Amino acid sequence: MKEKTDRVWMWRRGALIAAGIVVLLSIGFVRGPDDDVFFKINKSIDVFGRVYKEIAANYVDQVDPEKFMMAGIGGMLGALDPYTVYIGGQEGDEVELITNGTYGGIGVTIGVRDGAVRVVSVMDGYSAQRAGLLPGDKFLKIDDVPVDLKNAEQVRSMTRGEPGAEVRVLIEREGESKPLEFVLIRQEITVKNVTFAGYVEPGVGYVRLERFSRQAGEEVRQAIKELKVKGELESLILDVRGNPGGLLDAAVDVVSLFVPRGSLVVSTRGRKAEAEKKYMSDEEPLLPKTPLVLLADRASASASEIVAGALQDLDRAVIVGTRTFGKGLVQTILPLNFGAQLKVTTARYYTPSGRCIQEIDYGDRGGENVLAAKPDSLKKEFRTADGRPVYEHGGITPDSMVTPAEIGPMVRNLNRTALFFRFVAKYVARHKGEDTSDVSEAMVEEFRQFLAEEKFEFREDTELKLKEMEESAASLHYGREVLDDLSRLQSALKSEKSRAFDRYRDHIRRGLRAELMARLGGERGRIEASLKEDPQLAASVGLLHSSRAFDAKLGRQKPGAR
Repeated sequence: MKEKTDRVWMWRRGALIAAGIVVLLSIGFVRGPDDDVFFKINKSIDVFGRVYKEIAANYVDQVDPEKFMMAGIGGMLGALDPYTVYIGGQEGDEVELITNGTYGGIGVTIGVRDGAVRVVSVMDGYSAQRAGLLPGDKFLKIDDVPVDLKNAEQVRSMTRGEPGAEVRVLIEREGESKPLEFVLIRQEITVKNVTFAGYVEPGVGYVRLERFSRQAGEEVRQAIKELKVKGELESLILDVRGNPGGLLDAAVDVVSLFVPRGSLVVSTRGRKAEAEKKYMSDEEPLLPKTPLVLLADRASASASEIVAGALQDLDRAVIVGTRTFGKGLVQTILPLNFGAQLKVTTARYYTPSGRCIQEIDYGDRGGENVLAAKPDSLKKEFRTADGRPVYEHGGITPDSMVTPAEIGPMVRNLNRTALFFRFVAKYVARHKGEDTSDVSEAMVEEFRQFLAEEKFEFREDTELKLKEMEESAASLHYGREVLDDLSRLQSALKSEKSRAFDRYRDHIRRGLRAELMARLGGERGRIEASLKEDPQLAASVGLLHSSRAFDAKLGRQKPGAR
């Protein structure tokens, strides 16, 4: 017993000595500003750990330690930018998808449509397509687990897993009296960066780039080579509209296909010296002088903006569309314990002219913790290689501003409520064996009847404004004459609204065609249908057809140019 007591005493004595050494070392190192930071970090960790333990052990109600810890992590990261996030071990496949463009799955896109989790699209060549899953199929069970109360993210994770593993899927399909069961084999799914490549006109090539995983540069390279094989590639449109970004290195690879070897593409600077890097193009360009247009919009972010900024600053392409998102921050993924990871912002990136296009300064929240963009009057001017003025912050401003077509509130609501998707699924099921590749007048009228059956309603913008006017007039005690006039206007608007289907008939036809093409030709079919009446694409083609207009956008004129 005495021997055991002596061991305990010696252990405690050793622990006290070790603690004393740590304290002495800490005191000894608290001299400079960096050391003061480390002291504060250690102190804060100690306080945080104590609070966590006391609450988890003594709070009046039972506390789930893991959820409590996640709440603490969420609170800390919430004080930073929205791109610094904790990634749990079960979310590792999302990191793999971002970096390598691969994951284990069955080859479907899943989404919520008509109050149920359904197949939105089926990828070519994978298990789901070979087994016969179709867009519109409603998930009932996955491996005997009901999914009616699950959200789309949970269902998506249930279909994913190790390649080679079996998964059983029970679905409900329009036109089938009983549920259908499919036995699928998970495969390594490779998500394409380039989702469409082709000629939009003789000599004018088009490449749609939707993400920047590791293979983005190689996929663009292959797309260009295939275009050269199919025809005479006189000019090219690179489309990054809606592209949220991805890997910085992939963006550099894409730019390197178009600019001289050794060109500065992007540089990064951060708090630590190792964050300061310059990224140069390290290969001979595939298209060194071919006229190039880059299509961008408000949803083009991060790596998309690196490409847009480099091509603009080097005067290599005309940027067409609308202003980009404005994300000029670089993230690094750091491994944690238990398979978790931390994606943390470690640097800002700068275009070749030296500008940072980050719109929001998350470190400056103002006195009321409000984030705000820097006003145009305070934005510093920079110059492209040929001397054109460009500006920092607020994303990339296009050289040719072209807004997308306005589709109107009725069509926006039809898209939001997935009524195009739902109708086409029912229509194809009812017309099985018939040619449903085109949108006939009969189909449009059938859609009109479908909307009536669904009791589809929407509100025009003018309705909302008129309602505000009526409420304001009533509260300000306007005379009866004014109120009567507003009431008559309300009746006139109601009458005009009844003609909305005919007013939006062309837009409705386009929506139906896109959904039909998606069922027949997958995502490629949807894209091909959308390009036929795309004002931003049309403006790009027109620009490429006029060398005078193209050169003017780049600040240079050629004598005798047409």
